[in-house]
Amino acid sequence: MEARTIPVDRKLAAARARLALERPFIGALVMHLPLVAAEGLRTIGTDAHALYFNPRFIERLSFAQTQFVLAHEALHCALGHFHRGRHRLRARWDRACDYCVNQLLTDEGLSPPEGALVNPAYRGLAAEEIYPLLDDRLADGAFDEHWFASEPGAAAPTGVTPQAANAPLHGAQREARAGLPGPLGPSERLAAAWQDRLAVAASEAAQAGRLGASFRDTLDRLVQPRLPWRALLARFLMASGRDDYSFQRPGRREGAAMLPGLKSAAAELVVALDTSGSVTHADLREFLDEVDALRAQIHARVALLACDAALATDAPWRFEAWEPIGLSPDLDLAGGGGTRFTPVFEWVMGEALRPDALLYFTDAQGEFPRDAPDYPVLWLVKGSAPVPWGERVQLN
Repeated sequence: MEARTIPVDRKLAAARARLALERPFIGALVMHLPLVAAEGLRTIGTDAHALYFNPRFIERLSFAQTQFVLAHEALHCALGHFHRGRHRLRARWDRACDYCVNQLLTDEGLSPPEGALVNPAYRGLAAEEIYPLLDDRLADGAFDEHWFASEPGAAAPTGVTPQAANAPLHGAQREARAGLPGPLGPSERLAAAWQDRLAVAASEAAQAGRLGASFRDTLDRLVQPRLPWRALLARFLMASGRDDYSFQRPGRREGAAMLPGLKSAAAELVVALDTSGSVTHADLREFLDEVDALRAQIHARVALLACDAALATDAPWRFEAWEPIGLSPDLDLAGGGGTRFTPVFEWVMGEALRPDALLYFTDAQGEFPRDAPDYPVLWLVKGSAPVPWGERVQLN
């Protein structure tokens, strides 16, 4: 009865005020989002500039659930979820972000609406860490709408016109848009503005002794997650191994029966190093050591390339399955020009190879081939730049 007797505008104002009083960290973040009614919206959503809601959805919520959905949208923005998805599949990224935010809020004692994605197994994990754990075959979905693609309203339903572009801006929010093309401007600057708000809100709440334990223990790693890149690299390479069952006819000494047997052939790996200067020599050596340890487990031959704007003159360096990857300590891997990834893929094509996998260690800032090849590519990226295709693993 409560959710139907309080007018929506009063209910939202009271929910925001209660959050500011009882949970000042969350309340401070919520206050940065103007509230905009949108009848064509299914539930509630954000574009990181404003919070849009269907009044009928808010009417159905209890007061406690109203507090939850306001905090939910604000945390998406504060954690930069609109900026960090990039190359990932949109629907799965939305779910990963919801699992991350909802667990934080339920741990703080807030009450989620029916259908909210909550799984204690994901407690303390960033959205990037939850993302590879999700099964796309499951039908669970976010209860809200995330307009994280580009401009406000780009993914809005018919009849909804987000008003964030016309909303008054204050402080860092005005700076995030000033003089920039399009209503959103570069997502990097908007994400930086939200990260500043997050830091200020957390600092003030902590000084007042009002920062909840779930936030205090996890905020740093939720904003800058340390992903287990070695484990992700191992998973990718193990999937490239060639151990499989075969019905190949056995030799005469083994008898005439054709029984399945486990056969193994050396996998073919191409490993490329971006030597344009932004990746350090120590980084390259650490990466090669990790590849070498994993390569031995899958019995793989390796063709190693170094490339900035062009392939290194001594490349490729070839290593058989039984040979450790060992480059001379005196070998200069530092490049001097810009970055082009195309020469590596052109070399593979020129050699008429179809490797089981190509690993590229890079900052992902350069010229990519237009089309993806017909073999698996794993980009191990130092920095935040996206890749247009292939699988991406973040190196922190």
